[in-house]
Amino acid sequence: MLLLLSAIVAQIKRIFSMSDSQFFSLSSSSCDGSGSPSGAAPAPNMVGSSASGDDNRSRQLTSQVSRHWQDVFWMGVFMLHLVLIGVALAVLGFNRFREKDRLKIDRFTKMILENQPGLTEDFWPFYTVAGAVGTVLAWAWLVLLGSSASNMMKLSVHILTTYLAVISVLCFWQKQFFWGVAFAVGAALQFLYVISVIDRLPFTMLVLQRSVKMVCSLPEVMGVSCAFMLVMLSWLVLWSFGVAGVVALSIGDGGRWWLLVVFCVSLFWTGAVLCNIIHVIVSGMVFLVLIHGDRQATSMPPKPLKKSLRYAVTTSFGSICYGSLFTAAIRTLRWKIRGVRSKIGKNECLLCCVDFLFHLVETFVRFFNKYAYVQIAVYGKNFNRSARDAWELFQSTGVEALIAYDCSGAVILMGTVVSGLVAGTCAGIWTRIKHPDRVMMVGSTSMLMGMILVGLATVVVESAVTSIYICYAEDPVLIQRWDAEFYNKMSEMLHQRLQHRSSRATQVFTSRFDSQTPENTV
Repeated sequence: MLLLLSAIVAQIKRIFSMSDSQFFSLSSSSCDGSGSPSGAAPAPNMVGSSASGDDNRSRQLTSQVSRHWQDVFWMGVFMLHLVLIGVALAVLGFNRFREKDRLKIDRFTKMILENQPGLTEDFWPFYTVAGAVGTVLAWAWLVLLGSSASNMMKLSVHILTTYLAVISVLCFWQKQFFWGVAFAVGAALQFLYVISVIDRLPFTMLVLQRSVKMVCSLPEVMGVSCAFMLVMLSWLVLWSFGVAGVVALSIGDGGRWWLLVVFCVSLFWTGAVLCNIIHVIVSGMVFLVLIHGDRQATSMPPKPLKKSLRYAVTTSFGSICYGSLFTAAIRTLRWKIRGVRSKIGKNECLLCCVDFLFHLVETFVRFFNKYAYVQIAVYGKNFNRSARDAWELFQSTGVEALIAYDCSGAVILMGTVVSGLVAGTCAGIWTRIKHPDRVMMVGSTSMLMGMILVGLATVVVESAVTSIYICYAEDPVLIQRWDAEFYNKMSEMLHQRLQHRSSRATQVFTSRFDSQTPENTV
């Protein structure tokens, strides 16, 4: 059965590959088109190494010619979703603001009445605490980015497992068995993941340090992050007002949880859109700096930040909305599967199962990956084409092997989750004192608030990481000119990873050939 499903996935990938080649033949691609095998390391004089190639990319990013609007449908869906969710939040919050059942909503919930209603203002202060803690942590990330970012990320990697385990114990102590099991499973998965990738952390920290160096040379992107943090806080005022009204609503826990799930999914999408707007802006700035060699170079175009911002919130906004809906979940699943896959060993049955899931997720990654945002920033393409171009570029140059080894995105996510847990814990402790029966509702939603606020700060580093990899794949000379030592270490690691893949493929082929040899001789 698994072999059949694997064959189906392989066939789907072949079909997508055929359609991609037909599509790319009709339009200009950012890839080199050399058709070099994925096992070949990128040569220093690859794509765009000439001055004319750099000028062409720079003109595309800062051109006065208006770009075409991309993925307009998804922009419309996102804006409509904001309007509907905003109205629902305002109604539910106002319904119990200073007066119970002000809008007579309880008449629709008589069958599940709990007789334990509250007021919106009873729970709204708890979310104020979560927002305040999340904002402080986000500002701390931005302030300490230049001096202690590496130490903060290392601390996040090691403390997350312990934090999840402690919260699990507290949940069991409060007889919240579902949440206790959920946090215990999360702690176990986090521990296994860190063990599986611990040998990759030195290279990951190297990439993160250089990315922080790049971000610190662009102080204006810090201002962009702060500005969008204020935008998010403005939306969180309304969101927390409505969610506080939901927690106070006089319906059963099941009804409240369903409403909270809907509003949390909405908040996640909204937060991801704002993060990816920053991603596109920072990617465009980093790309320009690497092309021109320095932020203060005389060849740098005027007002690049303003133009990147304009593209991100107008012509490319639909692509950002579309990608934000799917990319994060697929990325997280891919990290976990890669970590498990690397530690399976010779258990062929388990390896077959994990390989099937891995190839399935890889198919989705080809069309939904974070590197698409760099292509969107530089070339103004739609999201799917940007994701395909980026992935084709990585596979054709072999840089995909380096990206698979790097865990910078996972490390940044760990820091974001730890910060969210701190915000949720602070709000949960106060809720435990005032309303013990609402601890998990307030704590879990407050955790999401904290994660999103801190994510708006840490996304600037992740944007620099993705831009560095795209530039390295397109033209390694750009990285060499910017930081020769870092370029040498990246090239050395890429060579090692390609050798590792080659030897592993040879080993798998030899083992399969040896297992079939007795049958053939008989």
